[in-house]
Amino acid sequence: MASASTPAPARPAEPAHVTAVPEPKWRKYLVPLLVVLLIVAVVLTITRNWNSWEGGRIEQTTDDAYVRGDRTPLSTKVPGIVREVKVSDYQQVHKGDLLVELQDDDYQAQVAQATAAVEAAKAAIENNVRQRDLQDSKIDRALAGIDQAHAQITAAQAGIDAAQADVVRTQSERTRQEGLLQTHSTTPQKVEQAVADQERLAAQLASRKADLEEAKTALRSSELAAEAERRTKAVLESQDNQLIADLHAKQAALTSAQVNLGYTKIEAPGDGTVGERQVRTGQLVSPGTQAIAFVSNVKWVEANYRETQLTNMKVGDPANLRIDEYPGKVFQGKVLEIAPASGSQFALLPPDNATGNYTKVVQRIPVKIAFDDANLAATLRPGLSVIATVRTSH
Repeated sequence: MASASTPAPARPAEPAHVTAVPEPKWRKYLVPLLVVLLIVAVVLTITRNWNSWEGGRIEQTTDDAYVRGDRTPLSTKVPGIVREVKVSDYQQVHKGDLLVELQDDDYQAQVAQATAAVEAAKAAIENNVRQRDLQDSKIDRALAGIDQAHAQITAAQAGIDAAQADVVRTQSERTRQEGLLQTHSTTPQKVEQAVADQERLAAQLASRKADLEEAKTALRSSELAAEAERRTKAVLESQDNQLIADLHAKQAALTSAQVNLGYTKIEAPGDGTVGERQVRTGQLVSPGTQAIAFVSNVKWVEANYRETQLTNMKVGDPANLRIDEYPGKVFQGKVLEIAPASGSQFALLPPDNATGNYTKVVQRIPVKIAFDDANLAATLRPGLSVIATVRTSH
């Protein structure tokens, strides 16, 4: 018996012509374009805000930092021959230690000569003082002569007045006696006595007048002598001012000689270390010859921060200092000073950016950082590399 088979379902008829819809061309550029726009936005955001982000960081770090210290080249001020060099290369010294000594025989002689000149100037002033005292005594003597002459004039004038009265009286008596003699009322003896008295008193009057003239002459002489002595004293007083000025000049010369004598010894200006000796015993040196270098024990760190790192940095901020000589160690310090200008402004030839091809360059500002441990600072050497990190309070 034959079995009947189930017929298969019929497939739908496919269209004769199927047309595919093409994708737009811009879609294949969309993703790269978005990536580019995102990169540009990130770059613009970083570029526009990088300075504020960098300046706003609490810790500002730079490896452009070095240990610094006062390095003083000690030179000669006066010419001479080196007598002795008291130190060796790189020796520790203390303030006032003698480093180099020049032969000072010439300068000792100059000091002695200047001292003698000062003593001579003082002696001249003292002599002038004594001469003025002598002139004062001469003036007093002349004034006493004037007073004496005045007294003599007064006495002579009084004598003249008295003699004049006596002469008048005796003249009247002589005339009266001579009249009486003519009438035989008196004797010739009385007449002769009256004549003698009148002539004697007349002679006394003449003598008194001569004494008066002599007293006047003595007065004039004493007045001239007093005036001459006063003028001499005025000359001595003017000489005194000159002598005092001369003394000051001699004292200045002595001070200069003593200073030059002091320059024959070069001493350490402070506690520190000397460098390599530049002179030797017996060497003839001239003013300005560098004898030896001195490095003070006072050290600090000079960190050159970018200008964008100084937004919140200020004096007193604490700092961590890593010195290459002591790997793994961190030393403490604090900001002592911030330079008033960039390092390029202190260069020998500061830059002039008034040109057409100007390119902006970030500037560096020196920051002075002091060590908290002064004993550590004394052991450091200028020029050592440092990584400085300043913790701002922002």
